[in-house]
Amino acid sequence: MQPNANKKPQGQYGIIGWPLGHSKSPLLHNWGLKQSGLPGAYVPWPTQPAKLKAFVAEVRARHIKGVSVTIPHKQAVMPFLDGLTDRAKAVGAVNTLFWREGKLLGDNTDVEGLVKPLEAHRGALKSALVLGAGGAARAACAALKELGVADIAVANRTASKVEKLAADFGVRAVPWEERVGTWSLVLNTTPLGMLGENQDQSPWPADAFGGVSLVFDLVYNPVRTRFMADAQAAGVACLSGLSMFLHQGLAQFEIWTGVRLDEGRARQVLMADMILTGG
Repeated sequence: MQPNANKKPQGQYGIIGWPLGHSKSPLLHNWGLKQSGLPGAYVPWPTQPAKLKAFVAEVRARHIKGVSVTIPHKQAVMPFLDGLTDRAKAVGAVNTLFWREGKLLGDNTDVEGLVKPLEAHRGALKSALVLGAGGAARAACAALKELGVADIAVANRTASKVEKLAADFGVRAVPWEERVGTWSLVLNTTPLGMLGENQDQSPWPADAFGGVSLVFDLVYNPVRTRFMADAQAAGVACLSGLSMFLHQGLAQFEIWTGVRLDEGRARQVLMADMILTGG
């Protein structure tokens, strides 16, 4: 539902992005609201880039309590806010809008969503390659820095974007055509593999996993992407984007409500839905 002068957002929480067909955020957050006995609902608001400024104005007018932000708005929304948390400033992108003392602020819980699944592999992460150069790639660089990975590189089809990202985080820029190599971790932040027109695509050649120890695909719908299927066929360990989605979502819910949801039960809700929908 796109808010405008005649049709304002209904509900107290929601998600903006373009498109939004793949999002499981309503499932997670509406379950959380019900479990916590809190009022309100969480709804999708597909928002075209040209209508982003008007949407934020509607959030202010309606005092919507919390908004999740996804592709392609994670950086574009920042100029319309009253301020950013330190985490959002460090990343240079936001995925969460919330209110504090009458101000509409931006935060980034993607970093926490990435760090938690990777903590168990911390000692083995000598090098990492981030595929992509958007808001999620920025969060990935911040998370890898936090984990103490010594050699971090980024690759993207658009060279100018990856060069800026590399400069912002002090990491290496690798030409897209030269991305294949020996990496402790290859992390996909692109939409390749996402449910829809990109579902059959992968950011990595199927025959090029020989030097890769671990892959982490931030695409979570479907849970098993072509990238992950190819990696598993090559005997490479995989982390699903569902873990990242879960942890960033739990952190969002706590920011908005002060309630920390049960991680195990939340994961069961997501997995049950994936089984039912074939995700």
